[in-house]
Amino acid sequence: MKLPGSRLLWLLLTATTLGAALSVVAVQWCRINGWTDPDQHIHMCYSDFSLLFSQRGLAEGLFPFVDDVPADQVMEYPVLLVMVAGVLALLVPGQGITEERILAFYDLNHFAVVLCWLGVVLATAYSTAGHRRKDALMVALAPGIILSLSINWDMWAVFLGALALLLWGRSHPVWAGVLIGLGTAMKLYPLFFLGAILVLCLRSGRLRSFAATTLAAVLTWLAVNLPFMLLQFEQWSTFYRFSSERDVSFSSVWLFFSWLPLDGAGFSLLSNGLFLLCCLGVAYLGLAAPTRPRMAQLCFLIVASFLLLGKVYSPQFVIWLIPLLVLARPKVRGYLLWQAAEVYHWVSVWMMSAKITSGGEFAGGTELIDWAYHLGILAHMATLIYLMVQVVREILDPEKDIVRSRDRDRVTVSAAAADDEAHSSEGLAAEPRRKELGESDPLAGVTRGQPETFALPGLGRPTSWRLRW
Repeated sequence: MKLPGSRLLWLLLTATTLGAALSVVAVQWCRINGWTDPDQHIHMCYSDFSLLFSQRGLAEGLFPFVDDVPADQVMEYPVLLVMVAGVLALLVPGQGITEERILAFYDLNHFAVVLCWLGVVLATAYSTAGHRRKDALMVALAPGIILSLSINWDMWAVFLGALALLLWGRSHPVWAGVLIGLGTAMKLYPLFFLGAILVLCLRSGRLRSFAATTLAAVLTWLAVNLPFMLLQFEQWSTFYRFSSERDVSFSSVWLFFSWLPLDGAGFSLLSNGLFLLCCLGVAYLGLAAPTRPRMAQLCFLIVASFLLLGKVYSPQFVIWLIPLLVLARPKVRGYLLWQAAEVYHWVSVWMMSAKITSGGEFAGGTELIDWAYHLGILAHMATLIYLMVQVVREILDPEKDIVRSRDRDRVTVSAAAADDEAHSSEGLAAEPRRKELGESDPLAGVTRGQPETFALPGLGRPTSWRLRW
C-alpha cells in the first residue's frame, strides 16, 4: 500500500482537525446551555448522545443488551453501536443524571467520531487513484459531516465501511468481509457493498472471492450478535422490529404519500420492494455496461437508492454518501451543489422540529417553515438523483470518468513510446497496447486484470454467459 506523501498527509490531518473544530463550534450552544427542547432544535445542535445517555439507562450504569432494562429504555440500535455507547458510558465519572455527566458522555462520543472521521479521510486517500489523493479533502471539510457528525454514531459504521473498501481494493477479500460484518453490526449500510462485490466478481469470474467475503462477513456478524441473540433476544431484536414497524418519518419521500392506506409495515414492504428493483437495475448496469464499472460507482448507486427510498432520511445519513461520492465521482461542482442542498435540508429539518417541539409556537407557527422543510426534502432528493444520473452516464461512457482519465492518458503515452521503441529497434510496426479502462479501478482488488466472463446484452457489451468460480 503506497501511503500519501508526508506533505499531503499533514494537509489531510490539518484539514480534518479544522473540520472537527468547526463541528464543535456548530454544537457549542448546547454544550454550554444543555440539550433541552425546543432550544436544541432552534440552535440546531441536537444529539442522540445526550438524549440516550439520560433515557436509556446509561446514566444509571445499566449496560444495554447485558442488563435488564425497562421496555421503554431499550436501545433501538444494532449490537456494536450499543456496545460502543455502553463502554463510553462506563468511562463517564460520577453517578446519576447530571448536566456534567451528560456533557462528559457527549464529549467522549464526539471525540470518538472525530477519530473515526480522520480514519475515513485517510482510508479515502488510500482508496483512490494516486493522482487523486487530494480528493480526500472533500471528506475532511465536508459541510454535511461538520454539521451532522455528532447527531448519532453513524461515523463509526462509515469508518468500518471505508476500511472494508480499502481492504477489498488491496486484494484482501476475507478481511474486507470481516470489516463489512463489523460495519453491519454497527449500522446496516456497509452490508450493501456485498451487492457491488457480487456484480464485479460475477463479471470477472471471481465468484470464490465473493463467497469468501460474504462468508467472512456473515461469520463476523454472527460472532458479534449471537451472544446477545441468546441472552437478551428481546433487546437485541428491538432494532429490527422498530425498523420494520416504524412510521414514515423525517425527510422521507413517503411523507408525500401519507394518504396511502398503509401503516409502518406496509410502507416498509413498498420501500424495500422498490429498493430491490433499484438493486436489480444497478446489477444489470454493472453486468451490461461496455466497461466494467468501478467498485465505488456501484456502491454509491446502491446506497443512494436505499436512502432515497427509505422510510426516514435523518440529517446525519448524508455522512454515508460523502466518502462514496468522493470515490465514485470527485467532481467539485456537483459535490458543492449537493452539499449546499444538504445544508439547506439540514437547516429546514431543525426549524421544522423546533416548531413541533415548541407546540407550534416557534416563529409564530408560520407555515413558511413547513414549505421550507418540504423544499429541503425536494432539494436533497433532486441533487442526489442528479449525481446518480451522472454516475450512470460515466459508467456507460468511461471517457467522462475523471478517475480513469489520467490512467488512460498515461497508458496511451506509454504504449506509444513502447511502439516507437519497438519500431526503431526492430523496424516493425508493433501492435498498440492498450489497457482496458475497467482495469483502472483503484478498488478493483482481486478482479483487477481479470478477463470478462459474464456479461448481459443491451448496453454495448458482447454477451457472455460463462460462470467461473
